[in-house]
Amino acid sequence: MVYHSSFVGEEGITKACGFPLLPLKSHIKGPAPVSDQGKTDIVDEAITFFRANVFFRNFDVKSPADKLLIYLTFYINVALKRLEGCRTLAEGTKAIINLGLENVPVPGESGFPFPGLFVLPQSQKEAELLRNYLKQIREETSGRLLSVAYRPNGTPNKCL
Repeated sequence: MVYHSSFVGEEGITKACGFPLLPLKSHIKGPAPVSDQGKTDIVDEAITFFRANVFFRNFDVKSPADKLLIYLTFYINVALKRLEGCRTLAEGTKAIINLGLENVPVPGESGFPFPGLFVLPQSQKEAELLRNYLKQIREETSGRLLSVAYRPNGTPNKCL
């Protein structure tokens, strides 16, 4: 069974290129609204559902938040591939920081992983809003992923 996002009926959420700019429990500066620290956000869902959702070839999109969940599942997969050879938390942190420094493509640009799934930006302003949101959500996901991928003693967690 594919796990879908619980952020289905989010009224008043700004969208850019079909991506909902959902609130994040984040201290990272960016366009995302700040979420209550006690509530689950889309990054929590993506990390929690990753192991189950990554095995499915097809994913029936039921809401715009599901599209963001697909994007984050893809990003987590890329991040975990970067962490494969890293034996310590310090090495993993360096690899994730380097991943974060890479260009963040938006729909219509080369390198964007899902052509056709998202609407092309209608303006440069919309493209930059989405790019900044994706950069913020990737940084937040990376930070939380490190705390799951490594044990408190700094060794890799093989159970991820």
